[in-house]
Amino acid sequence: MAGVTDLIFRGICKDLGADVMVTEFVSAEGIMQADHRTRKYTEFSDGQRPVGVQLFGADGKRMGEAARKIIDWKQPDFIDINFGCPVNKVVARNGGSSLLKDCPVLASVASGVAEAVGDQVPVTAKIRIGWDASSVNAVEVSRILEDCGMSAIAVHGRTRSQGYGGEADWEVIDAVARAVGIPVIGNGDIASGADVARRRRETAVSGVMIGRAAMQNPWVFREAKHYLETGEEGAGVALSERWEMVLRHCRLAVESGRNGSEKQTLTAMRSRLMAYCKGFPGARELRQRICQVASISEVEDLAAFSLGRAESPDDGLAEGDD
Repeated sequence: MAGVTDLIFRGICKDLGADVMVTEFVSAEGIMQADHRTRKYTEFSDGQRPVGVQLFGADGKRMGEAARKIIDWKQPDFIDINFGCPVNKVVARNGGSSLLKDCPVLASVASGVAEAVGDQVPVTAKIRIGWDASSVNAVEVSRILEDCGMSAIAVHGRTRSQGYGGEADWEVIDAVARAVGIPVIGNGDIASGADVARRRRETAVSGVMIGRAAMQNPWVFREAKHYLETGEEGAGVALSERWEMVLRHCRLAVESGRNGSEKQTLTAMRSRLMAYCKGFPGARELRQRICQVASISEVEDLAAFSLGRAESPDDGLAEGDD
């Protein structure tokens, strides 16, 4: 979720019902060598608590030093270690899911951070179920992490080789939850309140993590809570409310100045707008226009176009036309 779960998006998710959040992950070496450039990735507001700062790396001592620096900056509620990222440039640096193939190094990283942090804040870890189908070792890895002092483990139900394809294996996640004595949070293919309820009902997990589904639908947290409370799906989110949120996100991003000028910010947000607008009326033309957007006024024009298209169902494009 690098490039997605920034300060602004987490605030939106919190407002819509997310309970616990994690920052974009950051390299421990980046923290140690370039504070001024990487510190922004660890930012959060007190209103977003409880929130954890996520680190990746392969040197336990340096990871521990980086964790202490983060705690000194702004006491997070926990430190999270990423042992799950499948992205090549992270794996190539011996980070993320690459350590699932090297349990001794994984243990040294987990122990290094836990020992450096001590009792200041809890340390948690995020893993995948294994490197590939022939080396699904999540139960073994989770027991190691528990022994190394992790307070909780989040498990994504895919192997590194799967990336984000195929289906998440919740049987393995359940096996992990039954094998360790610390909380296990399940992750993978959670896109609705019914998904959350099913996984809580059918497995031994202590919680459920929602990731990519929130990129398109941050209301999923609100919808999930409604379903858990009532057993019923909500009424859905009106297109007008969706566009209000999109515009709010864009305006907050521009006001923050974190990505430079208005044009630079909106250019950087194009992929985010693509995710938000998936399934909107007139989706094909909308995508083409998103690829050119460079100002708030242009996003406002997109909203007017989309809402107008929704009010004209006989124009040859159906809802969500792709």
